[in-house]
Amino acid sequence: MKSISGIPVSRKGILILLAVAALLIFLGLSVSKALDKDDDEFTKDFRLKDCTFQSEGSNPYFILEPGFQSVFEGKEKGKTVRLVISVLNETETINLPEIGDIETRVVEEKETADGNPVETSRNFFAICDKTNDVYYFGEEVDIFNEDGTVVHEGAWRAGEPDEDGLAEPGIIMPRTFLLGSRYYQEVADGIALDRAEHVEMGLEITTPAGQFTGCVRIVETTPLEPGESEKTYCPEVGLLKDGAVELVKYGK
Repeated sequence: MKSISGIPVSRKGILILLAVAALLIFLGLSVSKALDKDDDEFTKDFRLKDCTFQSEGSNPYFILEPGFQSVFEGKEKGKTVRLVISVLNETETINLPEIGDIETRVVEEKETADGNPVETSRNFFAICDKTNDVYYFGEEVDIFNEDGTVVHEGAWRAGEPDEDGLAEPGIIMPRTFLLGSRYYQEVADGIALDRAEHVEMGLEITTPAGQFTGCVRIVETTPLEPGESEKTYCPEVGLLKDGAVELVKYGK
């Protein structure tokens, strides 16, 4: 018997899998998307019309106060990675056809590896005053290649065209953390479809920035590519860990 991902599979089983894959391709479907049965378990429809959005404020796990900055460091593939997230004193207007103009807060992320730029992004967030959920309205992205060229993969903006109509906002962090919750953070078909699942809460974690309690953990995935990443958030601090990097200092 051969194996796929360590699971024994008979020759007949392999032939069946190949036949299924060929049928999906014939029908114009991707194998990964067709087999992603959990996709419909992630909420992507939100009651945006019930909200009046604010570009400044916070909820227990996400801070949108101008001047607030978080610095993260860690090791990845033998390189020292540094991530600086800054809430800027800037706003960006996003137009949603059914709602109108929304003023969002610009949050800048700068990532370097051994001092060399890796990625810089400008992210657009706003808080729903009714629920205190923080919504994600898009981002501008600069990705720096080793040869010095810059690409803009993954950039999107709510209200502008995606591959299936118009991109829509997602939730980056709800006010209430409920175990098992699943929702889309980005809703830009074919461009950006990050989604989150709440997996742990009540955590106590220590980093160079201090000791934190009441922390929560989120697993992020996307139907656009395999794999997952983990992020940890703590009250009054926001993001504490993002993959290989952890918080070393924060504040205004």
